[in-house]
Amino acid sequence: MKTEKEKMLSGENYFSNDKELSLDRNRVKKLLHKLNVVEYLMNGNARAILRELLPNAHKRIYIEPPFHCDYGYNIHLGEKVYFNVNCVVLDAAKVTIGSDVFIGPGVHIYTATHPTNVVERQKVEFAKPVSIGNDCWIGGNSVLCPGITIGNGVTIGAGSVVTKDIPENSLAVGNPARVIKKLKE
Repeated sequence: MKTEKEKMLSGENYFSNDKELSLDRNRVKKLLHKLNVVEYLMNGNARAILRELLPNAHKRIYIEPPFHCDYGYNIHLGEKVYFNVNCVVLDAAKVTIGSDVFIGPGVHIYTATHPTNVVERQKVEFAKPVSIGNDCWIGGNSVLCPGITIGNGVTIGAGSVVTKDIPENSLAVGNPARVIKKLKE
């Protein structure tokens, strides 16, 4: 029989208030408090906190506090990833971000989602992975919804809501985001 954490990681319906998952989130909240309140500046202490918070991230990343995530261990970051202030990553499923990616202020990346059936929604949730390629720029206050893939070289315009995959070397804007221009490779 699978644990709720195993169900979450495999994309099945799971009970999010499970004791193990609650302990994982509480551990992350303590690390985020250290990052966002105690340190607040990117220094040696903040980098040590990030290494513990994001064990699957390249060491050459920069996160401008405040920052929020649920688990941390589901966030996989390449080299030279930059998160501006007030970003949120709900990482119940894997979030993969390539190298040389700029994440604008207030960007939200969601993997967690819920059944549309009211009775089910009161008991379980599920998650779908999000993937962002290399050399991307996600404009400020954009929302990336569960299950989407953004190709290499993509620019997402500020305030966009990405509800479906965006092909590489594209400029996408709006709510819902749509490709308005092909960019040169």
